[in-house]
Amino acid sequence: MKNKDQQMLEDRKQLNRYGYAQELLRDMGGFSNFAISFSIISILTGAVSLYGHGLTYGGPGMMGFGWTIVAFFVLLVAASLAELASAIPTAGALYHWAATLKGRRIGWYTAWINLIGQIGIVAGIDYSCALFADPLLATVFGYTSTDTTILIVFGVILLLHGILNHVGIKIVAKLNDFSAWYHMLVVAILVVSLAFFTKNGLQPIDYLFQVGQTFSDKPYFLAFLIGLLQAQWTFTGYDASAHTIEETVHPRVRAPWGIYNSVAFSFVFGFIMLAFVTLSIHDAAGAVNSDNAFIYVISQALGGTFGSIVLWLVTFAMFFCGLSSITSFSRMMYAFSRDKGMPFSRHWAEISRKFRTPAKAIWLAVILSFALALIDYLTKILNPNAGYSTIAFLTGVSVVGLYVAYGIPIYLKLEAEAKGIFLRKHYGPWSLGKWSKPINILSIIWILFISIMMVIPPNQMAAYALGGMFIILIIMDLSYYKKHFKGPQAALEKSIEEIQRLEEEFEHEKE
Repeated sequence: MKNKDQQMLEDRKQLNRYGYAQELLRDMGGFSNFAISFSIISILTGAVSLYGHGLTYGGPGMMGFGWTIVAFFVLLVAASLAELASAIPTAGALYHWAATLKGRRIGWYTAWINLIGQIGIVAGIDYSCALFADPLLATVFGYTSTDTTILIVFGVILLLHGILNHVGIKIVAKLNDFSAWYHMLVVAILVVSLAFFTKNGLQPIDYLFQVGQTFSDKPYFLAFLIGLLQAQWTFTGYDASAHTIEETVHPRVRAPWGIYNSVAFSFVFGFIMLAFVTLSIHDAAGAVNSDNAFIYVISQALGGTFGSIVLWLVTFAMFFCGLSSITSFSRMMYAFSRDKGMPFSRHWAEISRKFRTPAKAIWLAVILSFALALIDYLTKILNPNAGYSTIAFLTGVSVVGLYVAYGIPIYLKLEAEAKGIFLRKHYGPWSLGKWSKPINILSIIWILFISIMMVIPPNQMAAYALGGMFIILIIMDLSYYKKHFKGPQAALEKSIEEIQRLEEEFEHEKE
């Protein structure tokens, strides 16, 4: 049995085989790696902030059927990504996998699509936190909550997340560990409170699976599909376990399990939470027509003071979620920038000597995320009758950006296997075996389907934003890519076969 120092030395040598030095502090254990993805998924953020969206379009059946359907397919996607993380364990993750399997150009595009999704997810998480925190603060300090005050609170939350991430991975890792336990505790408190203290009692269990009711102007089948955004956005960001892989001890096993288990645990805890929240509803129309459906349901079920306490607990869970998301985003930019994939890369790849964190990448993540919400805020000033919500816009951008980036390396792995380039010997210790190919194919089908559903009306603004970003990406391809981006070290200097040979030598050295 290896001690921690021996394992860390082995991990460092393994990373060196891919052409990278160990710059980040490798101090995360298996639970910490799981915790960062579990915290970013955050059932107390996605499922809660978009509760009104799901209820509006799919009715109570969205919580019973919609959540379960999405979770099933996301588990397949997570398993596919976990397998790749075990095979190619670097912080570049998605883009490094794509570049190794196909070439640097597709890797470059994957990185930028992932970056777009990361901007959306950080903005969406912290804006969700602001949507809950601002009305609660307004009650305490006696002001009126508006779009402007929400944006200010959003900015303050981002600022705090930037500071905490700058200070160091040890503090963030401890907070992530605490966040995982905190999420489970708050879900337990919420469930027990609703089970025993709901004012008018709970609905029959079949209410949770009631389909056919929609509060939108869409036919129910289409409305139900649009409502899937609630669950689909919740299950995003679990690639964080791969982005922090160079900070994880024994990463080829622990990071894949972190990816997969974060989705599995989120499904179970999320289903239990949504079940009790939905069964406590006695006025669905009132919830849909309120400013915040989740706040309305909890307030009606538990009353003023007790309900407010529960809502504060949920808000703090969202805060932890955003903290973890900044960590993941900054590591992705750091890894991409050390390969000169971004303009001014030397800054974003710079590691703070004092804190051993990619400090400038952290603050760039904060600025870009605030800018996306600010653009939406200014757009609504110019067009006050816009028929979409800010949170639906931000989450739509993040879902499509992230899942397209998830899908590219999964597809390229299938293609490489078909051509005989990626073989069984190239898999890591975490593998799906004979189930790999069918699971990968189903993952791709789901990603294509959900990417279309997330940008159709009424969320077409997300499609416009993604289209605009893609045009900018093409311009950058022509002006920056050819001159500066040489690709990830492994993709540039070593074929998959060469990496395998070096790893076999490494295994021999250990013996």
